[in-house]
Formats: sequence, structure tokens, C-alpha cells
Amino acid sequence: MLARPLALVGRNVEVYARYRLVLASGAVEPLLYLAGIGLGVGALVGDVRTDAGSTVPYAVFVAPALLATVVMNGAVIDTTFAVLFRLRFARLYDSVLATPLGPADIARGELGWALVRGLLYAVSFLAVLAVAGLLRSAWAVLALPAALLVGWAFAGTGLAVVTWLRTWQDTQVVQTALLPVFLLSATFFPASTYPEQVRWLLWISPLHHATALLRGLCLGEVGDPVRLLGHAAVLAALGLAGLAVAERRFGRLLLT
Repeated sequence: MLARPLALVGRNVEVYARYRLVLASGAVEPLLYLAGIGLGVGALVGDVRTDAGSTVPYAVFVAPALLATVVMNGAVIDTTFAVLFRLRFARLYDSVLATPLGPADIARGELGWALVRGLLYAVSFLAVLAVAGLLRSAWAVLALPAALLVGWAFAGTGLAVVTWLRTWQDTQVVQTALLPVFLLSATFFPASTYPEQVRWLLWISPLHHATALLRGLCLGEVGDPVRLLGHAAVLAALGLAGLAVAERRFGRLLLT
């Protein structure tokens, strides 16, 4: 069953192997944020007290959030902008349907490629954090599979969303949604610093769950495993729901 989606993953690997700079560019922006905000502003902010009660340098605090961001951006961009081009303009999937692959295989293959791309970003970013001394716990070894879970959640969501996009102008909705999600998910400040009246909004942000999970592992704040498992469960459910919607929508768009 996995062989057919993997064939589409292999096709994308061959295509993007010719465009290595495109892949590398996705990790540049978070690294600039890390250098400018984590290290630059961090020198002015000093230490930060996390929601779990730890006191760490600001760069250590913000680094896991930027890891979540780089995986989110890679997954969303690849399952919206790239898939929109292949679906609406290049009509690539019409040719794919001439093979044994069906609409569900296409959705799963595109999600699989998004996970591969997210894995590349996560490995490179974690390597930078390790070299910079921004990983403070052995639990950080679990940040890589956690990052894959983040990619799963956002790739599933992106695949569901792209089935309703028709033109490049529609992608502005995606860009507009990503900015407040990035800025307002306890990315740069602990959740406890948000006013109580709006703090509940964090819980409807997938990036908040991703950030909380990765931050807990990178900082070794695993004293409440139920909390971390709750964040992981939300991300897993989001990816499953998105993939289920995408499979049905791809079937309607490609077979009718």
C-alpha cells in the first residue's frame, strides 16, 4: 500500500535534487530570526522564566519555537503553493492518474514528501542549535521525531486547504493566516505573559502545541508528560483529519 505513494515521493525527490537552493532557502529565514532575535535581542533581554519554571537564556527559550516554525513553513508551503501549481496549472496529477496511483495515493505521496522536506529542515536546524549550545537536555534527541509530528500536522492541514484554492491570489489567505500564527503562539514570550482574557487563543493554534512540545523536549521540561502527550495528540489528530479531508477532496477534484 505504501509503494504507490512512495513513487510520488521519489518523483519529488528527483525534481528537487536539481533545485537544492530552493530546499535550502526554507531554513534561512528562521536562522536569521535566531541570529537577530534569539542572539541579538536575547543579549538585551537576558534570561527568561519559562511556563514550567525554568530560567534560561532567551536564545535557548526561542530556539525550539523557531524549529517548529521552520518545519511548519516547509510543510505548509510545499502542500499549498507547490501542490496548487501541480494541481491547477501543471495538471500533473491528471498524468499521475494514468498510472496505478489514485487520488488517495497522491494525497499521501505529497504528505510524505512534505515530511521528507520537514525532516531535512529539522536535522539541519537541530545541528545548528547543537553547535551553538542551545540544546540543554538529552531529551532533545526526541525533538527530531517530534518535529516530524509537527510536519505531519501542518502538511495534513495544508493538503486539505489547497483543495479549495483556485488561483495564486487565494494563497494570500494562507500567508495572512501564517503571520499571526507565527507571532501569537507563545513563540517569543512565555504563555504566562499573555493576558488571561486571550490566553485561551493559544490552545487553538497548532504552532503553540508544536512549540510547547519541542520546547519541553529541548529544555528538558518533561516533568508533566501528560501535558506533552496532549500537545502531541493534538498534532497527530490534526494531521489525520487534514489527510482524510484531502483524500476525499482530491477524489472529487480529479475524478469528476
